[in-house]
Amino acid sequence: MKALTVLPLQAGSARLDEVEEPPESDGPVLVETLAVGICGTDIEIISGAYGWAPPGRDRLTLGHESLGRVLEVPEGSSLVVGDLVVGIVRRPDPVPCGNCAVGEWDFCRNGQYTERGIKAHDGYLSERYRITEDFVVKVDPALGILGVLLEPASVVAKAWEQVHRIGSRAHFDPKTAVVTGAGPIGLLAALIGVQMGLDVTVIDQVTEGVKPELVAALGATYRTGSILAPGGEPPDVVIECTGVDKLVFDAMEHVGPGGVVCLTGVSSGGRSIDVDAGGLNRSMVLENEAVVGSVNANRRHYEAGAEALAKADRGWLDRVVSRRVPIDSWEDALKRGPDDVKVIVEVGS
Repeated sequence: MKALTVLPLQAGSARLDEVEEPPESDGPVLVETLAVGICGTDIEIISGAYGWAPPGRDRLTLGHESLGRVLEVPEGSSLVVGDLVVGIVRRPDPVPCGNCAVGEWDFCRNGQYTERGIKAHDGYLSERYRITEDFVVKVDPALGILGVLLEPASVVAKAWEQVHRIGSRAHFDPKTAVVTGAGPIGLLAALIGVQMGLDVTVIDQVTEGVKPELVAALGATYRTGSILAPGGEPPDVVIECTGVDKLVFDAMEHVGPGGVVCLTGVSSGGRSIDVDAGGLNRSMVLENEAVVGSVNANRRHYEAGAEALAKADRGWLDRVVSRRVPIDSWEDALKRGPDDVKVIVEVGS
C-alpha cells in the first residue's frame, strides 16, 4: 500500500513509498484512510527538525490529523464497518506515569509516550492503518471529509477546558475572549468560543481575504494589532495560537482581572524582547490572573471536538479546508498559498 514516509532528522528524505500492510499488533480495527491534514509539525518533520522512527526502523510514516472509514472490526465492537473515524495521536507511556495511568496521557510526566506520525509510531498517511478501539473516535457522518478537522479541534477543546477549569477557582462568567492567530487552530478556537456564547475577537496580521471572512461568518470580530483595542476593555480570556513572543506577553499584560491566558502556540526560541517583568508580575498577582500552557489532547477532548464540529456550519468548515491535494501530489500540500488555511491530502475516496 502507499504511504508517505520520512527519515526523521534528515531533510529531503520524504517520499511516497510502497509499504507492508499495517501489522495486526497495532490493533484489530482496520481503517481505510480518506484524508490527512497537513500542519506545521509535519513540515518540521519533513524539514529534518523533528521526529522519531518506530523502534528498529529507519523510516516513519507521517500523518497525525486523520479521517478514515472502518473496514474491519472485532466481534462485539461498538464500531461498525463504514463508520467515519479519527485516530487519536498520542499513546500513554508503558510505565505508566500517574497521568497516563488514568487516561490523561496529554499530561504525560516522563516523556515516554508515543505519537502516531510523530514519535516512534507510524502515522495515518497510508492507505490503511490498524488501531485499537479505545484510540478511535467516531465523527458525525454528515461531516464527510470535514471530519479531518477533528484533531486540531481536539487541541482547542482541551484549551477551552483548561480555561474553564482554572477560571472556576472563583466565580467565572467570561463574556469576552481574544484569539490570536487565524490559522486552523485559531479559527477552531474562535468557533468553540462563539458556540459558548462569548463575544470573540480574532487578531491576525492579514487585512483581507479568507481569514477575515471566516471570522466574520462566525459572528466574531476580526482585527489586527494588539490584544487590547484602543479604548477597549481587557478580555476575560485569551487563547494564544501563534507562539509569537510579543503576542504572548501582550496577552499576559492585557488580560482582564481574574482572567485566564491559555498558550497553545509554540515559540521558536532564540529571540529576546524587552519586558517590564516587575510590572507584569504586579498585574498578575494583584489581579489574580492566570497563564497556562496546553498541548495535545486526550479522548475526552476529541469527543468534545467532535461535538463542536457536528454543531458547526458545514459551509464554514468547508472553507477552513481550503485545498485538497491527492496523495500522488503530496508535495503540493507543503506549498502555502495566500488563501490557504487547512490543506489536506486525500488518500482514499
